[in-house]
Order: sequence, then structure tokens, then C-alpha cells
Amino acid sequence: MTSPPAARPIGVFDSGIGGLSVLQALRHELPHEDFIYLADSGNAPYGDEKGEAFVQERTLAIARWLLQRHDIKALVVACNTATAAAVERLRASLPDLPAIGVEPALKPAAARSQTHHVGVLATRGTVGSARFERLREQHSAHTRFAVQACDGLARAIEQSTEEPLPALESAAKIRALCAQYTGALGPFGLKTGDIDTLVLGCTHYVFAKDVLRALVGPDVQILDTGAAVARQTRRILTQAAALAPEQAADGELAAPGRISLYTTGQLGALQAAAVRWLELPAHCCAALPQG
Repeated sequence: MTSPPAARPIGVFDSGIGGLSVLQALRHELPHEDFIYLADSGNAPYGDEKGEAFVQERTLAIARWLLQRHDIKALVVACNTATAAAVERLRASLPDLPAIGVEPALKPAAARSQTHHVGVLATRGTVGSARFERLREQHSAHTRFAVQACDGLARAIEQSTEEPLPALESAAKIRALCAQYTGALGPFGLKTGDIDTLVLGCTHYVFAKDVLRALVGPDVQILDTGAAVARQTRRILTQAAALAPEQAADGELAAPGRISLYTTGQLGALQAAAVRWLELPAHCCAALPQG
């Protein structure tokens, strides 16, 4: 028998560990909700290497698994590439499942930029999508967007948690790629013509924010979509009367929600990422077959 909506978990998935940055924001916004996170690391990265048809099929397969196995009440597609390629098909195929996607923060960037010049870092799959092109056109009236496809950066961030962990080598590779791609965008700063706002168009890139901050300087705004996605998830669940209660039956504050994480890749990599970025114990993680 299906549980009442308030008691059911929220599903979250990404091509790998990048969506943990969105899960971080969701936990902050919705601390009493249960979450089931799936990292499809065995097939990562989507944005650099996988075609649109593959991403659509994986997105649907993962959504159905989360529904059948965990009875999720909503799905957060915490992957820009999967959102661009598959969220419309997902909503058409599973119309009763609320699906919240992520997309690069072009709208808030256009509103906040004082130089009207915004840089965007994203995967090739995202920047090459019709969905991204429509988004850019919608906000280009008064803003110039410099867009850079960052081949290999999501993969390097993904590999930084894999065993054996060559920390210095991984950090150097991420730093070199970030320097290459920010350098290709143009000068950053507050002068006329400078890029004063940088959009992180891949959830993986949030975990390289400190490196990017050092490269673009302290005055440049760096925007991601985690908090906005978390607020949208709250709005959708509120409208559906499906939010977990914030108070227990005795009137006390409800306990924090439970978190379960799964991966189709290396279990140790997900465990390392969970400990490092979410301060979750390794036993929250489990491995799944890739298929």
C-alpha cells in the first residue's frame, strides 16, 4: 500500500556526485524530508560523452527505479545535462510524478550583472541543447553571455573522490581545467566589458567553487542553482500537501530526515564524497549494478 505523500521520500539523481551540491541545498531547505540520492557514476559524465537519446533513457530508467523501489513523491533531476535532454520527456512519460529540473542561472545573472556581461561554464551537452539556447535568448536583450563548454571538468571532479585518491594530482588537474576555461571566457572584473558574474551550469562545478573564486577574483559573483531548486521543491510539495511535518505528534520539533545514497560506480568514491561534502557517514551509501 502506498504511504501518504508526506511520509514518502524525495528522489534526487545526477550523472555522478555533482548533484550532492543540490542535495546539500535541499537538506538545508527541507531538513525533515527523507531523500534517496542516486549517482549514476558508472555512466558519468553525461554532458561530455553521452548523446541525448542515452541521457533520456537513463533518466527514465532511474525515475522508474526510484518510484518502484522507493515510492518517491517527487524527483529532483540534479543534473543540467539530464534536465536539458530529458526533463520534458520525463514529465510526459510520468505525469503524476512532480519533476524539478536544474538549469543554468542565466535569469538571476542577467538581473544582477552590472557590466551586463555574464560568463557561463557548463558541459557540452548542456550548452549544445535547444533548451539552453532558448534560455539564453530569453535573457539576452540587455546581457551578453560568454559561454564555455568545459570538456573534462566534471570528470576530473568525479575522479577526485575515486580510489586510489591522488589528491595533489586531482587538485592540480581541476585547477588547470578551471584556469583554461575561465581564461577562455575573457577578463573578469567590474570594469566596462568585464565579466562580473559567473554562472556554474553544471552541479559538479560547485565543488570547484573555491578554485574558481581564486581565478576570477573576489568581486565577481558566482551563481549556482542549488538554493533556487530547493525553494522550488518546497513550493511544489506545499501545493501538493506533501511536505513532511516539521513537528512531531507530541509538539516537539520533528527529527531530521533520513538520507540514503546509491551509486552505479565506485562505492568508495560516493562514500568519500558524502563524508567530505555532506558530512554524512559512509554507511548511508550503497552500490548498484550499472544496468
